[in-house]
Amino acid sequence: MNPRVTFAIAARVLAQLRRDHRTVAMLVVMPALLVTLMWWMFAETPETFDRVGGALLAVFPSIIMFIVTSVATLRERSSGTLSRLFTLPMGKLDFLLGYALAFALIAVVQAAVVVSIALYALDLDIRGQAWQLGVVAVLDGVLGTALGLLASAFASTEFQAVQMMPAVMIPQLLLCGLLVPRDHLPAVLQAVSDVLPLSYAVDAVGGVAIGRGFGQGAGTDALVVLAFILAALAFAAATLRRRTP
Repeated sequence: MNPRVTFAIAARVLAQLRRDHRTVAMLVVMPALLVTLMWWMFAETPETFDRVGGALLAVFPSIIMFIVTSVATLRERSSGTLSRLFTLPMGKLDFLLGYALAFALIAVVQAAVVVSIALYALDLDIRGQAWQLGVVAVLDGVLGTALGLLASAFASTEFQAVQMMPAVMIPQLLLCGLLVPRDHLPAVLQAVSDVLPLSYAVDAVGGVAIGRGFGQGAGTDALVVLAFILAALAFAAATLRRRTP
């Protein structure tokens, strides 16, 4: 791993995103719009929005980051850009960490926007500290990025990368505790839920929302999310192909 190369890759990705206004709008604005839509849906029952709103701050950024990252990485490989990059003194981990760093910076902006709107415009009721909620929201966005990078290593086309979303993210969405509390799931599904990263992302956000901060359990869930991020990046580096067959 070469930090100089990693930062160069991150700068390159950010330069590309700066020219792609639609993608930036999707990454930064879309999670806030989706949370606002959910608030509107539950306008007559605000207590329901208060119950699920925190979890949405984990789910929406992760899903959107997953889609954009997986497709963007596939485009690099299918266009031959990745093959040309690997003619330089650059390892697979440098490439993946550069992408992860660039999207982590986007995740900071994304989290700042969606958390601010949820708390101050939509009056989401939380008893924890806003900065902790923001930190967890950033981690959740980076989790989606890491899973997207991992999924792209197994796809051959951009269409296949999009197809990965139902396989990778939808089961996590169903079992993460957003729809049904995880301890109310059947035993088998609860066991599956216990090994899915989005479950811990939702638990971390939910813990902060109810006032159980980093020193009272939410920090452990956030560390588990971080461990999943690192594991996904390591596995992606081991499986990433330099070109599309």
